[in-house]
Formats: sequence, C-alpha cells, structure tokens
Amino acid sequence: MILTEEQQEILNGKKGETLAKVMRTMVMYGDAFEAEKLVPITSKYNHLVTSFGLKVMSPVYDLMQKLLDAGVCSEQKFSVDPRPLDKNVPANFLQNLVFNKFMYTKQGFYEEQLKKLGLMNEDAFSCTCYMDEIGNKPQKGEVLSWAESSAVVYANSVLGARCNRNSGIIDIMGSIVGYVPYFGLLTDEGRRADWVIKIETTKKPEAQLLGSAIGMRVMEDVPYIIGLDKWLGSELNDSTCAYLKDFGAATASNGAVGLYHVENLTPEAKELGKSLICEDAKEYIIDDSELERVKNNYPIVWKNPSSKPKLCFIGCPHLSLEQLKDWTINIESRLNQNGKKRVTVKTVLTAAPKVIEAFEKTEYASRLKKTGVVISYICPLMYMNNPLCKKMPVITSSNKLRTYTSARYYTDNEILNIITGGLR
Repeated sequence: MILTEEQQEILNGKKGETLAKVMRTMVMYGDAFEAEKLVPITSKYNHLVTSFGLKVMSPVYDLMQKLLDAGVCSEQKFSVDPRPLDKNVPANFLQNLVFNKFMYTKQGFYEEQLKKLGLMNEDAFSCTCYMDEIGNKPQKGEVLSWAESSAVVYANSVLGARCNRNSGIIDIMGSIVGYVPYFGLLTDEGRRADWVIKIETTKKPEAQLLGSAIGMRVMEDVPYIIGLDKWLGSELNDSTCAYLKDFGAATASNGAVGLYHVENLTPEAKELGKSLICEDAKEYIIDDSELERVKNNYPIVWKNPSSKPKLCFIGCPHLSLEQLKDWTINIESRLNQNGKKRVTVKTVLTAAPKVIEAFEKTEYASRLKKTGVVISYICPLMYMNNPLCKKMPVITSSNKLRTYTSARYYTDNEILNIITGGLR
C-alpha cells in the first residue's frame, strides 16, 4: 500500500503511539483486501454498529478506554445502532432479570464512553441514521467509514455515497484516523453490477421478500435491477425510500449485498444506466412463483410450529415517520374489519428516538395507542438475542430479524391479519 507522507508519519508515531496503532489497523485492513492506498473520509458524520453494553464485550470497553485515556477521539461525530433495552417493550420478570442483571450490565458505562468519543447526541441511536430527523445523511460521492449492513447498503444505493461493508470497531478506527482503505465499493469498478435482476411480477413485490430473494442469489455481488421502477416510479420520495430501506436490509442480511442499482431510480443507475453492468453479468428472473418459492423455503425454527404468536416486532430496520403513520392507519382499518378494538398479539413498532418524537406530535400517536400497540426505539435483534426469547413464538415482517433470530416471517398483510384477530 502506498501511503502519503502524512499517513506514513502517523504510522511512524509522530502523533503518538495510540494513533499509530489505529493507523496500523487500517493499513492491515487495507492490505487484507489488496487496497492500493488510503483515502480521506469526506462525510460529516460516522455511524457505528456497536451500541449495546453486553457484559461479555469487555475487550471493546478496554479498547475504548485506552483511546480516551490517550486523548484520541473521533475526527467525526457519530450515530450508533439502536439501544437494546426499553422498559416499555413487553417482557416477563425472568427476561428483565436476564437483560438487566446478566446481559446488558455495561449499557450505561458504554454509552458514557460513546459520548466522550464523539456521539452526535443522546438520541443518536438508530440503524436508520440517514433519516432527516436524525441528521446523519451523507451526500452522493462522499466516502464513509460506516458499519451496520442495512445502513451501508442504503447509503451506497439510495444516496450514492461510498462505503464498504466494514465491521464493528473498524468503523471507529477509520473515523479516528480520518482515512479508509481504497477498495471494493469505494472504487468505480467495484460499483459495477455482476448481476442483472429482471422483475416480472404481476404486482408490487413485497420489499422484504424481494430483497431476500436477491440477497440469497447474488450474495456479496452488485445487482442491477430492471423492472422495479414499474412499481416504484422514478422519484425517491418518502414511500419509495422506505421501500428501498427494507428491501436493502433484506439483501444485506439474507445475502451480503452492499450496493444495488435500480434502473431509472437510484442515483448511479439514473446517471450511468446499463453501462454499470459488467459484460459477463449473470441473470436472475423474479416472478410471482419465484417469490412464493423463496418464502415457502424459509425454515420455521419454533419449537412448536403451531404455537400462537406471543409477540410481534415491526421495524427492523427502524420505521420512518411515514411508515408509522401508515401502520397506524392499516392497523385501525384491519381491527375495524375484524370487529376488534385492540391488537390480539402484543405488537411493537420500532423507530429512532427522534422519529418517535416527531410521531408523538401528530394525531396518529393517540390513535395508535388506542390499538394497544407499543412504540419503541429498541433493537429487536438485541431483544431476541438470548435463550429465553428464542423459545418465544415471535413474528415479524422483517427478513433481517427472521435471519438472525428465531422470529418467524410473515408479509405485512399477513402480520396485519394475525395481530388484529384475523386468520393467518
């Protein structure tokens, strides 16, 4: 790897031993991927994936403390993934005991470390940091040092920023030293499409299901999607961005996609069109039967597959303000159809603290409360990540949550039926 004079001086220890170690980490990371150089991070803010104070993560806290003791803080302010705990989310005595006494015992301590390192503000906890209410929205072409797979794929695809699928800790290292290795999705060649995906469905495909199908087929490659603009249009409005958020999260978790292009819609596809497609690109056709095949092959990991659901999570990644409003309207409507006043399954909608704050100022907040639904800033994945919750029959409309936990996937329409007392 070729370093600039300034980068070499940092590596040699001119700015201290600790910063030299951080630079060495980034150089080794780049060498592993045969990066030719380091390039400056140009975004205003960073985003970190590690937000949870698990007791077993003592090496992380030790590392953060060494950085703080050496006076080495992030060059950028940053947002982080959602908090793992919220007293408003339904949990029994034993679950609360496990959460608070055994699992997330370092949450308060770790959050204090994050504040000292450069946390944007005390509400900057969300996997959807790019939403307007949160304020960490990079511009097209900006170079990032983010981790959090759903945020990275959104930034690359919908916003046209440039970021590799970094791991936790690498994200803060890049932010501290101000550079990231130049390879993969930071390069023009790395952003070209290895797959052409043709959408031939007879109706608008479910975002989470379509993303799952594509992710499992292309894995870490870059897909160029043709025919989706028929259902989404050619403008990135609130509704379309929400769809692409959920779609992208499924491609990134069910596969390892860090970037996708949608013809006539996403910024690079609009600008460069089919010139983004590699000459030897493979093809994948998705129609109604293919989506049905994918859905029917999801494993059911509940101990008793016929159990009645006890909990439902909606919002992984976090919901937008418009999605919160839409879910309120749809839940009210379906309850009315089924002759019910309140949901029959404990249901949690998750969103960023600032999005929830904005929602609470609307007429929809009181209406949703009447249905018995809870709103939370929690990370459903972190809630589910323990043996007690794995035994619970939990349902979700998130393919990411289905992939990483024992939660069972249903489409939005199926979820509405189940939680309002209708038939599955």
